[in-house]
Amino acid sequence: LQKLLHLLQATDDPLIQEQALITLGNSAAFSVNQDIIRHLDGLSIIGGMLSDCAPKVKEKALNALNNLSMNIKNQEVIEVYITQVCRNVESAPLNSDLQLAGLRLLTNMSVTSDYHHKMVDSIPCFLHLLSAGTERTQIQVLKVLVNLSANADMTRHLLRAEV
Repeated sequence: LQKLLHLLQATDDPLIQEQALITLGNSAAFSVNQDIIRHLDGLSIIGGMLSDCAPKVKEKALNALNNLSMNIKNQEVIEVYITQVCRNVESAPLNSDLQLAGLRLLTNMSVTSDYHHKMVDSIPCFLHLLSAGTERTQIQVLKVLVNLSANADMTRHLLRAEV
């Protein structure tokens, strides 16, 4: 895992970055690896890939963070990327794999109400995706909206959102 993270930092080749991120994401399916990746500062290394120009690299980084977000301690670190993930969802092509990857991560990060406040500004986007997206996109957006709606503090934001 350490060598993969070093490789990710050392190369600008998007194909190598994609493969390293896929492997890290697959490794994160095991809870022991989630902790190891966090201790190796892997969350910030992977999170740094969200500003990469290549959409496929961003998508793979989102998928890896999604797998890593199944751990509460990791969520505390991933929190700093929520606003950027929301921006990626908003700017990604409609129904793209990049958009879906961002929505999946936001779904995991919205299971508890701890980070809902960071998603408030994206509620109009979520509602737009609900009406304009394909079934896959709609289902993923609904998961985020259901999680947000479980928080009474979000009611006003959800009901007043411009659509």
